[in-house]
Amino acid sequence: MKIGFFGAGNMASAIVGGAVSSGNFKAEDISVYDIDNTKARLLSDEFSVCVSETPDSLIDFADAVVLAVKPNIFPTLLPSISKKLRENNSLVVSIAAGKTTEFIEKLLGFKAPVIRIMPNINATVLEAMSAYCCSESVTDDQKEFVNKLCSSFGKVMPLSESYFPLFCSIAGCAPAYAYMFIDSLARSAVKNGMNKSVALEIAAQTVLGSAKKILESDEHPWELIDKVCSPGGTTIEGVVSLQKDGFESAVCNAVDAALQKDKKSLMHIKLFTTKCIFFGRPLGGRPFLCYGSFALRAVPALRFHIKISRAY
Repeated sequence: MKIGFFGAGNMASAIVGGAVSSGNFKAEDISVYDIDNTKARLLSDEFSVCVSETPDSLIDFADAVVLAVKPNIFPTLLPSISKKLRENNSLVVSIAAGKTTEFIEKLLGFKAPVIRIMPNINATVLEAMSAYCCSESVTDDQKEFVNKLCSSFGKVMPLSESYFPLFCSIAGCAPAYAYMFIDSLARSAVKNGMNKSVALEIAAQTVLGSAKKILESDEHPWELIDKVCSPGGTTIEGVVSLQKDGFESAVCNAVDAALQKDKKSLMHIKLFTTKCIFFGRPLGGRPFLCYGSFALRAVPALRFHIKISRAY
């Protein structure tokens, strides 16, 4: 399958780089379109992929279109390319956080084959953990394509869309938590006299090896912890100190906080894409952007008080 990318940012660059360097896809079977043509040209220069000059030419080129633009661009982009996507029966692949397959289909205005994938920042070093889910009209061949694409820059698994907020709270946010942990180890070493760059290398490689050990072992993490902890030794002393200071609880609280934030964002999406009635009159059911406060009234039909800044 040929792939077209809307957007030439960091994540698009990581995916294109993985697709080409893995050998899973040929450079000539990939094209990029960006409103900033310079970005597209830079990506082309780096990986020898094609550049499309217009959205229509990108869709005509590709069997699958990857939406690698900011989520706030969706309400303007998707309606403008909907007709062309429908005519070409294009597979639509989204990497946007928080935008459901239903949300994308509503903006497109038809039951499109949509696959939502969620890679993380580690795609830039070809070690991402990605998940994907599909709309009803996606074929087995299209699922296989996405598996092939995502495996070119890390590991991938199918996942129910209902678990995507939780997946994002772990796979999407955890790299930042891991960076914090690694940096904290290094800073502790600096406190005790070690050079920071040396300490960072030691800490990062240790965490990398520990993660690999878990992935390649059938043992539970706590079994591995017990193996490292000698009776009366230094490691068990540090482990007990972490537990006493609430290390595990702090991690759980961070996941919960990220999950709650994601749920609030999803609630906004549902409200803004629902067919609304304003003083009893339908607003056409088309997606719109709004600002200001709004409230629900239980009379006799569902009504919103909304300030509309722009309608599409």
